[in-house]
Formats: sequence, structure tokens, C-alpha cells
Amino acid sequence: MIFIAKQSRLDKGSVHFNSARRNWTAVYYVVEPTTGEYKRIRKSFPTQEEARQYLNEIMLQKNIKIFLEDNGILLIKLMKMLLQRKIDSNLISDRGYARTMDTLRVIEKSYLANKNINDIQTEEIQTYLNSLTEHYSNSSIQKIYFQFKNAFEYCLNKGYLKQNPMYEVIKPKSKKEDKTFDALQVEEQKALTDYLLSTNLYETPYRNVFLIQLYMGLRVGEALALTNHDIDLKRNILSVNKTLTTDRADKVCVGKSTKTYAGKREVPIPEVLIPYIIEQMKVAQDNPNEMLFLTPQDGLVLHSTINRKLKDIAKKVGIERDISTHVLRHTYGTRCIESGMRAVALQRLMGHTDINVTLNTYTTIFNKYKEEELRKVNDYYLNNDIFDTSLLKSLAQNSSSINFIDLDK
Repeated sequence: MIFIAKQSRLDKGSVHFNSARRNWTAVYYVVEPTTGEYKRIRKSFPTQEEARQYLNEIMLQKNIKIFLEDNGILLIKLMKMLLQRKIDSNLISDRGYARTMDTLRVIEKSYLANKNINDIQTEEIQTYLNSLTEHYSNSSIQKIYFQFKNAFEYCLNKGYLKQNPMYEVIKPKSKKEDKTFDALQVEEQKALTDYLLSTNLYETPYRNVFLIQLYMGLRVGEALALTNHDIDLKRNILSVNKTLTTDRADKVCVGKSTKTYAGKREVPIPEVLIPYIIEQMKVAQDNPNEMLFLTPQDGLVLHSTINRKLKDIAKKVGIERDISTHVLRHTYGTRCIESGMRAVALQRLMGHTDINVTLNTYTTIFNKYKEEELRKVNDYYLNNDIFDTSLLKSLAQNSSSINFIDLDK
């Protein structure tokens, strides 16, 4: 009986108050791989709740069934544990961690968050997801849906559940319209460009950010992370290898990589931009790390600051609709297609992970371009008398008298 009690304590761990240190201690045991003996692990926390939550996560990771049977698994704690495993395994970036935590904070507001996973039913999940359609975008609903799907699949694989309640759950569609980033019209682009080129860096300190986005297609974070070392004037090449992002505490920082693995790329500098690139490089010589773009206090520039400045300029040049810096990037992609660039080349320049991203993003433009190309083929047929044009005219004249077959009869 003594052995059983001891074994139960070893399996379950414990939380107790340390009166000497005035804090709470979580205690659990691990097996030393070389000796097979149990080793006691302790960790202190300011509150009992934090200590209990930590112990829950450890027991869940260790798959201690006796603990799980006694305590259950609360949905939100499971989701946070899975997120922590990803960041500990270096599977996501700090920015990815922060974004997922934003999603978990939304889920945490639901009564399902503190419910045992064994007690959550399919109908409850569906009702909750459906309730999101009024106030959340399709993108947000997708992220929330994924967290539920990931959590229950994990539990099913671990044997914590006999069946997956997500099996029949349908991801609902938001009632809110998806954001669209319509490219600038040629006239709008010219008006914006003329204004930017008519000002100096004292008047418009982020002028060259806008020009780089508009004529090289960089994401705003990629442009704001540039340094002098990323520019090769001998080859007229700009290297994109990092981006401005945020850490776990939501503080702006320079990331170690681009937004996606395909984002790392070299982009040719248009000849018309070279004087402005050189101008910015001279400014950057005195900046920390030779960063091209910094605030007057030598701080990193916020995305919101750049967007606000762009909106102010847009109003000055007569662009009435609401635009963001992403519209500048989208304008670059649109002009490339209109000039005849192939999708695969545009994919590389834009840093898209997949050709389908490029095709889906610019579907309307590609369709318009396709129609123009097909018109050339049609003209080619006619100009080379591949079809008898007199026969075509005769068919056109008599088309009104053609009786079509009723397929329903």
C-alpha cells in the first residue's frame, strides 16, 4: 500500500505553498534515463493558479493518465500547451507565437475555454464558431477553427478521446466582407509618384519607402528592415532577407528572416529609382546598423506610422478611397502583369510561396490579360485566312434564324 501511494504521488505531482519564500511551488518527477531513478523537479510561482497551470501542462506533455483522469484537460490550457511546445521546438517565430496568442485570447472569452475536452460536444463547437460570423473576418474564423481542430486531433492521437467532436464541424463563412487591396489606377499612380518626386526627405521622410514598394513590390516590413548592406549598386540588386516584425511581447523588432521562406529574394532596382536609393543610403550611413529607415529618435518605424503618412499623402493628390501600403505592393504586381510578365517570374519577385498565391491574388488581372492574348490569336486566324471569313459572315447573318434544340424534351 505504501508503494502504491508513493507511485500515485510520483505520477500526479503536487502544488504547495512555501511559507518561507511566500510563493507556490509545483513539484513533479522525471525518470533519469541512465539510472531509471525518479528525480524531483520544483518550480516556484507567485500564485497557486500559475503553479497549477504549469503542473497541468507538464503532466499533459508527459501523458500521465492518472493525473489526466483526476483533473481532466481544460480546452484553453491544452491549446496554450500546444503553442508552447511549438515555440520551444522552434517551429514558429516570436511573431507567430504572438499572433496565435491573440487568437487564443478570443477563444478564452468563450465558455468552452474552461470546459473539459471530454465534455465538449460537436454542437457546442459549431454554435460557437457560428457566433463569430457577425464580428470576425474569414481569416480570424480560420485561425480559431484551426486551434480547435489541432487541439482535438492531438487528444485523439494521444488517446484522451474516443472520438473527435470536430469531425462534423463546418467552418462557417463570415458575414463581413473580405478586405480587398485594389491596385492604384495608372492615373492615381502617376499622381502619387509626381507628388513624391516633388518633395524632399525633410518634408516626406518616408518617401523612399513608398517608392520602393510602388516600383519594387516589397512588403512594408521588408522595406523598413533594409540596411545599406542589402544593396548592391554594382549589380543594381536589392536583397530581401528579413522583415520588421514583433516579438512575443508585441514589441517591434527586426526579424531574422522574411515573412515566408520564399520571401528571401533578390529584386532588381529600376534605373529610375537608383538616385533615390543612393540618397537613402547616404542618410543611413549615420544610422544604427546602417538601417535605411528609422524614426527621428533612431527607433524602428511602425507599420501604422507608414500607413498614416500614406493616407495623408493620398488625400493631397486626390485619391479619395482608403488605401494602405499593401496597395502599393499590389500596384507593382498589377503593372508587371499588364506589361506582359509571366506569373512564374512575378511569383519570384513578389516572394510568394506558391504560384497559386500569385494566380489567386491577381485573378482579375490575369483574366483580362488572357482575354487580350486570345484576341491576338483570333486576329491571327482571321489575318491568315485560316477560317473562311465569307462563311463566318454568312453564319453571322443567319444566326437569328437558327432553331436551338430543347434538351428537356
